[in-house]
Parts: sequence; structure tokens; C-alpha cells
Amino acid sequence: MASNCSPEIAKVFVPSFPMFQVYKDGRVERLRETETVPPCDDPQLAVRSKDTPVSTLTSARIFLPQTADPTAKIPLLIYIHGGAFCLESPFSPTYHKYLTSVVNKAKVIAVSVEYRKAPEYKLPIAYDDVWTAIKWVALHAKRDGPEPWLNERADFDRVFLAGDSAGANIAHNMIMKASGASVDDLIRLRFVGLLLLNPYFTNHERDELIEFIFPTSSGWNDPMLNPGCDVDKLAAGLICERVLVCVADKDFLRERGVSYYEAVKKSGWNGVIEMAETQGEGHVFFLLKPDCEKAVDLMNRVSSFMNP
Repeated sequence: MASNCSPEIAKVFVPSFPMFQVYKDGRVERLRETETVPPCDDPQLAVRSKDTPVSTLTSARIFLPQTADPTAKIPLLIYIHGGAFCLESPFSPTYHKYLTSVVNKAKVIAVSVEYRKAPEYKLPIAYDDVWTAIKWVALHAKRDGPEPWLNERADFDRVFLAGDSAGANIAHNMIMKASGASVDDLIRLRFVGLLLLNPYFTNHERDELIEFIFPTSSGWNDPMLNPGCDVDKLAAGLICERVLVCVADKDFLRERGVSYYEAVKKSGWNGVIEMAETQGEGHVFFLLKPDCEKAVDLMNRVSSFMNP
């Protein structure tokens, strides 16, 4: 993609939503910075939050709801934010508000995972960071991990993986990776459901951003990017019981989400997959307009998925 900003600029991504530009000397200039807000661990709030390191390289924000029984074990949601693998954070106002709402509605404890972002950290680093975070969560399954909220409140027999856009892509790949993980890696995490909100997958069309930030991939036929390329692997790797794919009819990624749903249906996987489509809305509308009627409807669907 050409840019007339400077003869030194090699790449600008993406013209319709510029995120960064890369100079010929390798220097990256971010065109959009991610704002952050602090957590709030106030016992009087409907949802408390705190930040915690999960490794020397990354961290997470944990959300805990007020419940009728403050000692009851509640479902655990591991959430991965979107942003084209390049933007956003669990600590941004957008994701802090969204996870607070999900946790308050569904009465789950949530771990919202941070990961290093492209283009400074090219894929698969983001996948590796999230996997490290999942293994950190698993340390708590014996009730002796470093984070008391997880030790005391998380039900490790009811674990959900979820994400939106690029985060949904990562969530899918984490389920697939978990299918081949050792007992020592995950101890006793039982993945009940996979929730994919407006997922970012690829198809046969060229995706120049992915080519740039994931240079070691095999392209559009890489199962990490286009899971439908290998339906046998798909069927074997989905170790959860249920999958919900949420798409929006005006989303430029809609067809890729639908293709994922159809590939799982055709794969012979023995779980239950559903698709929810929102009419008249675009990509991640529920983050951009969280209080609109359709976003509230989708929130109800998400809550019901985790509390069948």
C-alpha cells in the first residue's frame, strides 16, 4: 500500500483505519495510541477489578462480581481483546467497560488478558503470550495460585474462552492448542465453551496486514488464520462442549465468521455450535455502542451462553 506522506515510509496500515506506519529503516510510528484506565478494587462496587502480572512480559485485569453468596464458585471467563493484533488493551476504557458489563450480567469471574502487539512484536508472539496467561490461570486450579480471587471464587470445571475480532482468532487457537497440551500445562481446566465475537479469520483473499505482521505463516491456508482449511484438525481440536459465533450483517468480516461456523458444522465435531447474527450493525458494534438495544440483546445472549 503506497503512502505519499514521506518517501521514507515503507508501509501504512490500514488506509481505512490507519494504525501505524513503518519506515524503511524499520522504525514504527503508531498513529493511534491506546488510552488506559485504572482498575477499581472497591468492595462496594457491583464489579471489582485489579491488575496482576502473569509473566515478566505481560499482565491481566481480573474482574470479580458481587454475588448473593460471596463464597460460591462461579464460572471463569478468559477474555482476549481485539484490535487487529495491533491495538487496544484490557486496560483501555472500551474493554474495561465491556468486561465490567459482562461480569456484572453473567456473574462470572473474568481474566482479561494483555498480549504484546504487532508490528513491534509480530505474530505468533500474541498467541504465545495468551497461552502463557492461560497456563498462569491453570496454576490456581489447586487453589494455591498467586491470585486469591481465582483461588477462592473460580470454578475451574466451568471455563469459557472468549474474544472479539483478533481476540476471537486467538481464543480459537488457544482451544486448539489446549487439545494437545500436557496435564502439567493446564492441570484441571475444563473448557466448557468458546465464544467468538465478530471473529477475525482469513479466507482466500489477500490480507496484506496479516502478511506483514505474521511473516512465518503459510498464508490464507494456514489453519491458525483460516480454520476451515483443515476440518479434521478442527474437529479434533475443539475440546470444549459448546461454541457460539456472533456475527453482524454489515461487518466486513461477516462471511469469515459464517465460514467458520459452517466448517465446524461440516467437520463432524460432536459439540454444539450456534451462530447469532445481528442485523444492521457493523464490526464490534457492541464495543462502540454498548448501550444500544442490539448490544444489550447480544449481552443477554453472551450471558445466557455462560449460564445455560
